[in-house]
Amino acid sequence: MPFFIPGRELSRRFFEELIRPLIAAHVPQLRYGAALIGPGSDVLGFDTELSTDHDWGPRLLLFLDQQDLPAQAALHSLLCRELPRFFYGFPVSISELEGQPDPAIKGVPDHRVVITTLRSFVNDHLAYELEQPLTAADWLTFPAQILRELTSGSVHYDGTGELSELRQRLAWYPHDVWLYLLAAGWNRIGQEEHLMPRAGSVGDELGSALIGSRLVRDIMSLCFLYERQYAPYPKWFGSAFQQLASSSMTPALQRAQQAPTWQEREQALNSAYTALAQIHNRTALTSPLPDSPAFFYTRPFRVINGGVFAEAIRNQISDPAVARIAQRRLIGNIDQISDNTDIRASSEWRPILRALYL
Repeated sequence: MPFFIPGRELSRRFFEELIRPLIAAHVPQLRYGAALIGPGSDVLGFDTELSTDHDWGPRLLLFLDQQDLPAQAALHSLLCRELPRFFYGFPVSISELEGQPDPAIKGVPDHRVVITTLRSFVNDHLAYELEQPLTAADWLTFPAQILRELTSGSVHYDGTGELSELRQRLAWYPHDVWLYLLAAGWNRIGQEEHLMPRAGSVGDELGSALIGSRLVRDIMSLCFLYERQYAPYPKWFGSAFQQLASSSMTPALQRAQQAPTWQEREQALNSAYTALAQIHNRTALTSPLPDSPAFFYTRPFRVINGGVFAEAIRNQISDPAVARIAQRRLIGNIDQISDNTDIRASSEWRPILRALYL
């Protein structure tokens, strides 16, 4: 087993030491971009030695101008002919899993260099045409995990400027879309915060714990939004949360997850609610709102009243298109509507989902 090198660093070396010199020597006139973006733990920087057992290795994407796309096949053949079998001890070929590194032997039957256009790549991952303006319905149907995958990773070279322009365009939600997502996140809390203790009060600790876990995730999701970070897919959701300033509430969230009784769960969630409300108030997006949980009507359950936060934030939305959506419903975006893996990972559903906001 070769010494582990994080995928982003391995990709950078692969480009600088092999791919870039080959292009410069054989097709010096080619205009292109090179990057490691898209799906993959290595793109997000969470890969470890365990990641190397499948779909991992020296890899990157080459983005050609549309007029240079006819060179795709020749470029692929060039790399198959000239690339070595191993790079820093890792197989360059997708199909080669074993063997001893031998730098003298060149040529591979296949490789992990994807040659495409940025337009085609974005269309595949977001079902979005680059030349089209971005609408509120677009932003609300772009899964956060894919937005993170396109704005994370590494750009090794941007000879066309397209990569930098795309990443700047997708860097974060427009202000009023962001407000809408914050309002929808608080609305989710307001809809379920009182259900957790109610289920527990009739002896349903399993049901109470399940609702509590949903609330923990909603709190964490709002933290990503407040810190203007796209949340990754579930495998790395908790790891990415630990990189946020809001991760200081982790002990309270863990207590809420592990609490054996609804009373202990309520106490832990209320600590997290207070911290989240204080985060909100520091943004000054609205007038200061109460950060101390209060009783839910006359019941002995304490809640933060997420609906109050949702309404206060919704009232700050000024963009007419977003305001129209917000007034009709606070269902939020694709991530707040569904956690179905296929819907969030495949762009084929986006044209259907856009109808929710039109």
